[in-house]
Order: sequence, then structure tokens, then C-alpha cells
Amino acid sequence: MKVNIYYGGRGVLDDPTIYVLNKMEEVLTELRVSVERYNIYEHKSSISTLPQTIKDADGVILATTVEWLGIGGYMQQFLDSCWLYGDKEKIAQTYMQPIVMSTTYGEREAELSLMSAWATLGGLPCSGLCGYVEDLVSFQMNQDYSLIIEKKAESLYRTISQKMKSLPTSSQAVTQKVLRTPQMELTPQESEQLSQYVSDDSYVKQQKQDIEQLAEKFRGLMEKNTPDDGFAYVIDFESHFSGMKDLDVNYLFIIEGKKKPLCLQIHDGELVCHYGQQEHTDVYVKVTPEVLEAIIAGRMTFQRAFMTGEMSAKGNFKTLRQLDELFVFTTEQE
Repeated sequence: MKVNIYYGGRGVLDDPTIYVLNKMEEVLTELRVSVERYNIYEHKSSISTLPQTIKDADGVILATTVEWLGIGGYMQQFLDSCWLYGDKEKIAQTYMQPIVMSTTYGEREAELSLMSAWATLGGLPCSGLCGYVEDLVSFQMNQDYSLIIEKKAESLYRTISQKMKSLPTSSQAVTQKVLRTPQMELTPQESEQLSQYVSDDSYVKQQKQDIEQLAEKFRGLMEKNTPDDGFAYVIDFESHFSGMKDLDVNYLFIIEGKKKPLCLQIHDGELVCHYGQQEHTDVYVKVTPEVLEAIIAGRMTFQRAFMTGEMSAKGNFKTLRQLDELFVFTTEQE
């Protein structure tokens, strides 16, 4: 029989959880149980690979210390990794005993959190141990407390060796019916390989760079291949141009939402209409697509849009007034 201990505290000398784990390890060793302890704080850069160590264990002890609130970051990261990269089939056959010691309030809530998390993973939680320790020396000297710890270790041994069954819980039902988080269908071997990649900082950094490069490449292709949705305005202006000989004037329309301005270049009665830039501009017009479409539909004139403030303009205002003469948009013509 083998039991793995996962300690989620900070490893400080006066941590009561360490004393409890040492005591339990002594009892389990006397019962000829192989015990291996993993101090999660020593595996900060490779927590994602720790769930793979559960594969050869018959049972696990999840131990942490409540120093101010909850089970702590290390233990939470370990449980997250179990959810993302752990072998769910193996976890479903593994007993877990929670050990939570507290130097403040909240040990029972933390114990319940560990049991709920393991049940959600599909594992087999069993009776745990939690307690509040105000003075570590007094706690260590108390024989009654030592006896309780020893009994809990023996209880874990009996539970695993006898493969004790338990009644179904609502957590298992919720996991099966509700908590169906979208995940990739990976084999245990693929999950193990993925967890190793995730723990490799250089690999993760390179993957992020590759993804950014691909995103930039496809963004450029989309921008290149996507036609300008304002091209219809070019046709509208060209089809409604009335012409005026001996007139040289340039208009530039800045249309809200368009990446490029619309240029209307009139030279000797000829119109050139395109999106882009031009060297010389007589009148700058700023307008929204809604107002421009109303003008094209004949429901409004350029002059009226300017006077009501729905269109703004800068430049030669005499030239601005000529817009309604150069481009005749009427409902009859439409």
C-alpha cells in the first residue's frame, strides 16, 4: 500500500500541520505503508505535473494550514492541475483524507472545501482531521491530541485496505450532470505530456509568441481580402454626378467607421472617386453613415445636414454649397 501526502502550507517551523503529518507518517510507516510526501511549495514551477504522481498511490492526504483564509494558493493550484491534467479514472479509485490545521478561524470550512473538491474530481473522500492550534508546544505535549492523530492514520489505513464503500453524494451527481466544463478529450498519456509542456516556461513563452504571430498573420490576410464596405458610396456619387465644366475642386469625406476617407476629385467636369488620400483638398467633410445614406436617398441635402449640425465641414464654404449642385440625389431619380 502507498499513500502520498501533498502539503500545501508554506513550510514554516511552527506550522502545526507539519507536526500532524510527521505523526501520521510514523503510524503509517509502522503499518508497513509506503509514504511519500510532496511539499507543493518546493514544486512551484512544476505544480502542473504533480497530479501524475497520484498514479501509483492507493490513497492521498491533502494537508494545508489556514493562516488567514481558505486552503491557500499552493493547494488550490494543485487541485486546479488535478482538474486540468489529472487522470480522472485513477482519481476515481483513490481515497483522500483531508488534514487542515488552523492558527485562525476557518479550519472546518477548509476541510469541507478539500472534500468537495476531491468529490468533484470524482475521487473518494474519507473522514479527515481538522483543528485549531493556538500554542504549538501545548498542542504537541497533549497526549489526547496525539492519540486522535494516530487513530485518524489508522482509520485511513483501514479505509484503503478494506476498500470501504460510501453512499452516493450530491457532489458526484452535480459533477456528472451539471459541471460539464468543455475540455479536450485527452488520454492519460496525453494529459501527462501536456502538463509537462505547461510547466516548461520556455515552451509556454514560445507558444504564446507563435500564437501572436499567427494571429497577426491572419489579421493581415483578413484585412487584405476584405473589401471596403463603403465601396457602394463610390457608385452612388459617380451615378449621380451632374458635372460642371471648368471646375477643379477636391472633396474629402471622413465617414465614421471607415478606415480610409472617401476622395471626390473633380477636374474639368470629370469625377474621380476613390478611398484613400489626396495631395490637395478644398473641403473636408465629416459625416456619419446614417446621414450620408439619408442624403443619397434624397431625404436630406448636404446644405441642410450642415446647417442642422448633422454634418461638419471645413474649408471653402462656397465650394461646400456646390455639393448639392454637383450631386443631385432625389427620390424621383432613385
